[in-house]
Amino acid sequence: MSLNNLVKRLQDIMRNDAGVNGDAQRIEQMVWILFLKVYDAKEELWEFHDDNYKSIIPDECRWRNWAVDNKDGNAMTGESLLNFVNNTLFVKLKEIEVNEKTPIKKAIVKFAFEDAYNYMKDGVLLRQVVNVIDEVDFTEYSERHAFNEIYEQILKDLQAQRSSGEFFTPRAVTDFMVQMVKPQLGHSIADFACGTGGFLTSALKFLEPQVNSVEDREKYNNSVFGIEKKALPHLLCVTNLLLHDIDEPIIIHSNSLEKNVREYKENDKFNIVLMNPPYGGNEKDSVKINFPVDLRSSETADLFITVIMYRLKKDGQAGIILPDGFLFGTDNAKVAIKEKLLKEFNLHTVIRLPHSVFAPYTSITTNILFFDKTGETKETWFYRMDMPDGYKNFSKTKPMKLEHFAPVVEWWNDRKEIIIDGNDKARKYSVSEIIERGYNIDLCGFSHEEEEILEPDELIKNYHAKKESLNAKIDDVLAQIKALLGVQ
Repeated sequence: MSLNNLVKRLQDIMRNDAGVNGDAQRIEQMVWILFLKVYDAKEELWEFHDDNYKSIIPDECRWRNWAVDNKDGNAMTGESLLNFVNNTLFVKLKEIEVNEKTPIKKAIVKFAFEDAYNYMKDGVLLRQVVNVIDEVDFTEYSERHAFNEIYEQILKDLQAQRSSGEFFTPRAVTDFMVQMVKPQLGHSIADFACGTGGFLTSALKFLEPQVNSVEDREKYNNSVFGIEKKALPHLLCVTNLLLHDIDEPIIIHSNSLEKNVREYKENDKFNIVLMNPPYGGNEKDSVKINFPVDLRSSETADLFITVIMYRLKKDGQAGIILPDGFLFGTDNAKVAIKEKLLKEFNLHTVIRLPHSVFAPYTSITTNILFFDKTGETKETWFYRMDMPDGYKNFSKTKPMKLEHFAPVVEWWNDRKEIIIDGNDKARKYSVSEIIERGYNIDLCGFSHEEEEILEPDELIKNYHAKKESLNAKIDDVLAQIKALLGVQ
């Protein structure tokens, strides 16, 4: 079958169902069905290799026993299918009992259905959806990996459903960041707001060629860790890792900010952390008390930087995407966070990304901060990544590609200061220069951007983003003035 149009076929069927309201619910509906199909395919493989394997799913709820249509007229459909899904399947999967001894590959079924729902009200249409998904043979290696096509489409559709400040990271960006930190088998790799697992799967793709033995495969299987607080991305991430042959994906359904950072022990730390944390959000006081007083920011992204600093092993590496607001922000919490970062970590590189990396979903300008825990910062390199030739803007039809990072990689491996038209494109700053600037590291930025005529909706989004950025700068200046005047 053609995997390219699978998602479209499923959405077209569900649009005729009165119970499914909008693309967000259509995607949620699609994802739990896909999970059960994928999980059944994995169970076939586990059964093949282990004669004593026993499924945690009750027999009548296993995909092979209710979903498969043998075209003999006996497959459930209509009201009987709806009744089974609503009153048997969901009830029994939510009631699965797990404890600390339950293998992760079994426990994930319980976790997957904690916040899943069946929205469809038409059992005939539900049967059609199930049949379309059943056409994919996920026991075949080629089909499992071709699932990336389905997955990419789901992610593109999900982009538009996300609230402000939360965006899926383009694969080109995750691949670039992984290539710069160069994970090795045996490294523990984490993302504390992992979404659907983009960074983790990019890391696995980088590690795959290093697997040459059974011992290597064991290291590969235990290399990644994620936390995601939202139910749908969590389920997508688990499914994604299963399809990348991680049989026991350690993806926790939780909020990374809800644990006191001072309680982390050595076994809570990782060799590599890669993240694009949500930003623009405001955290409650009940969350902020989990952080030292001087680091208690209301900005979500600031708190995630602190989490990383507390959870990075000695000699560990981190790559994190942050908005411009962190770079130029000089409020008390941001200064304290940057001071800790420079004193206790080596912030060696900041890559200034072009303005439309996340277009058309936001035009907020972002940056990649690379740092490691090898000692204090002595100097930091800043590099401005300009738009590639022939591009005025990244978009759905002209997305960012890994090849666009080629100039960055070339510079990375042979660092030199670059000045273009009198403006710094790449420059090294000493830590003393950064401190003298009051920890404002808005350096080697974009001197100007060409105005492009956009669609009205996108234009409004852009202006809102620019307004938020300008307001943040105004608030920052006002805070400095108040501090000088001693005004609270």
